[in-house]
Amino acid sequence: MLFRGEYNHTIDSKGRLIVPSKLREQLGDEFVVTRGMDGCLFAYDNSAWQSFEEELSKLPITNSNARTMKRFFLAGACGCEVDKQGRILIPSVLREHAKLEKDITLAGVGDHIEIWDKQTYAKKNAEDFIDIDSSLEGLGI
Repeated sequence: MLFRGEYNHTIDSKGRLIVPSKLREQLGDEFVVTRGMDGCLFAYDNSAWQSFEEELSKLPITNSNARTMKRFFLAGACGCEVDKQGRILIPSVLREHAKLEKDITLAGVGDHIEIWDKQTYAKKNAEDFIDIDSSLEGLGI
């Protein structure tokens, strides 16, 4: 299952976010949200999350970078249930990590969804495209 597309919504003062119906169909009624890279959150359907957890569990406990990676993703993970209005409650610790206040962008990026503050997302995309433009050739794209 691949997630794609961008969706703009708002998060309310209680931390509830409407998940677009197209994404809900793919994620299911319960899924996992955790800290993401670059200041966003990652959302995984349960099957993809289980695979991700299995990969993390293979990392050696004797490696400090591996321990940091496990801590970052697993300690921040939260199971989310979609309510009757199509919303999830994002815990305050995750909202703080991604600086989610009002306007939100959900971006499908393959095996998971990124949840961003809308302005941060726009800025990050503009900056990253400038940086990556010249290196795409080396990636075979």
